[in-house]
Amino acid sequence: MQLNTKLNASITAVGGYVPEHRLLNKNLEQIVDTNDEWIQSRTGIKERRILKDPSKATSFLAIQASKNLISKNNIDPLTIDMVIVATTTPDMQIAATAAYVASEIGSYNAFGYDLQAACSGFLFAMSMASGKIESGRYKKVLVVGADKMSSVIDYKDRSTCILFGDGAGAVLFESNNEGLGWQDEYFKSNGDGRESLNVKAGGSLFPATSTTISNRDHYLRQDGRKVFKTAVSAMSDASSTILKRNNLVGEDIDYLVAHQANERIIESIAKRMSLKPSKVLKNIAKYGNTTAATIPLLLYDFQNKFKRGNKIIFAAFGGGFTWGAAYYIWSK
Repeated sequence: MQLNTKLNASITAVGGYVPEHRLLNKNLEQIVDTNDEWIQSRTGIKERRILKDPSKATSFLAIQASKNLISKNNIDPLTIDMVIVATTTPDMQIAATAAYVASEIGSYNAFGYDLQAACSGFLFAMSMASGKIESGRYKKVLVVGADKMSSVIDYKDRSTCILFGDGAGAVLFESNNEGLGWQDEYFKSNGDGRESLNVKAGGSLFPATSTTISNRDHYLRQDGRKVFKTAVSAMSDASSTILKRNNLVGEDIDYLVAHQANERIIESIAKRMSLKPSKVLKNIAKYGNTTAATIPLLLYDFQNKFKRGNKIIFAAFGGGFTWGAAYYIWSK
């Protein structure tokens, strides 16, 4: 194969981790006014994983996913130059979770930082990693998507508690000079949407007080109808833009790897892209919405399906609002 002078960023290793505890729909029936049939018909979710140990946080999930990647692929953690952790539930508000993760996995030569773009976080983090690899300054960049969503979920709110779970996934980016890997991206954001999906308190606008605690303002709230409608439109438009910009049509795409927020959202996007069901990867039934972890967990669960040269569209939508799509050619 003829080599290109341009470097592309390529995924060379994948890892993942989900907690053992399963929170089934029938368990939620005992907590809020809902039922299994209602949840499955509207979301596609059957169960979600929960990190029950209160002494363990998002960093634990990220560390386990990273160790899984390192051990399976015989990676020397000292060769990793950079660690990005995409998360909306960092361990602490000040200390970067990524710095702690890098130290705990033995990547002492790496620097790390967190990236917060809600459910779009991992997609945006992959873009950051790709840019670093393509610059030639960095050889190996570890990107982790991890969230302990159970830490910000109000289990008295049936509109949100049925949706979210905990988990983490990780990928390692390295350079590729065969034209494979990261090809193109189209990202957008709109701050007008932040009132429709957020955790109101805990930041500088509404610091923690006895009032914010009593008002339960430290839990996730969302306008489900608006989020659903905007997510379908935004992710579909971004994906269509990527296809058009790269002279592609739905038939050219091997797999859609979309954020797992709601099965109906995923199916709506696939329909607009004219994709066959076999090309649409889903694991939402097992994990629910793990926020920044959904895309890497898809890669982890389905990594044996991917073949060298497969054309993949990544798509995500999250609070902010943030959204986008990317075009990637599998290189392994």
